[in-house]
Amino acid sequence: MSNTTAANQWSPFTGRQIEIRHGRQRAVVVEVGGGLREYDVDGQPILDGYRSDAMADGGRGLPLLPWPNRLADGRYVFEGHELRLPIDDVVRRNAMHGLTRWLNWSVAEQAADGVRMELLLYPRTGYPFALQLSIAYSLDATGLTVRTQAHNVGPGALPFGAGQHPYVTVGIPLVDSAILQLPAHSRLELDAERMLPTGVVLPVDDGAAAEYDFRIARPIGPLVLDDCFADLDRGDDGMARASLADPLTGREVSMWMDASYRYLQVFSGDTLPPAHRRRSLAIEPMTYRQTRSAPART
Repeated sequence: MSNTTAANQWSPFTGRQIEIRHGRQRAVVVEVGGGLREYDVDGQPILDGYRSDAMADGGRGLPLLPWPNRLADGRYVFEGHELRLPIDDVVRRNAMHGLTRWLNWSVAEQAADGVRMELLLYPRTGYPFALQLSIAYSLDATGLTVRTQAHNVGPGALPFGAGQHPYVTVGIPLVDSAILQLPAHSRLELDAERMLPTGVVLPVDDGAAAEYDFRIARPIGPLVLDDCFADLDRGDDGMARASLADPLTGREVSMWMDASYRYLQVFSGDTLPPAHRRRSLAIEPMTYRQTRSAPART
């Protein structure tokens, strides 16, 4: 986990550091990417974050806007027009995780226990649309709440989707022994070369695929995860809930997401640099899945 920083400290790597607190909870939001760099309770990290003098490797704590995950060849068709975005996943030839990860967000509102960040995403080659974005981070007795809003400020329709990329930790060296619970009945089949969906949806309880069935909490073990899960169970409040726990200490982190988030990408970090591999689990809520064609319309 990263170093503790004073509120409003500035870094050339992450910009202004906005610290918020509530009781035993503490979080640090940053200008670069508008993301969450730290979140801890009683000094124990809930998120596997990064230092203020480092870039957010592996997408740590960053919002994924205006699309999450991978877009094949950076190409999509929207309203009959073919558009192409820059390729930033060079090995697999994909456009990855949207356009806002390295942009400078502004503080719109700030209080002791919360902050709201804003960004106006101007039209550009490959995404010729104007989009006003707002992300509010707030702490209260229930934990940390993150609310994302997007407003189309241009003259016509635009494609849009949202995701978040937190790495969850329960304080153990490797996630192999962690107990994972996911409320998902299916996952998307991916091609091995580019990690893009084939169009086949696989039930998690079907034969060999049963190793991906975490509806009943169980250890992750050596399973390599970089998978998109779908068909999420929800409670009476409309929320889907996932959790990660340490079986020895009983320490547990729970994540909830409302009905806007229909998919969960889960990543065990096996392709990260050696020091970061499998030390935490990225549980990524997404409003829509990775795609070979156009993002959702709004």
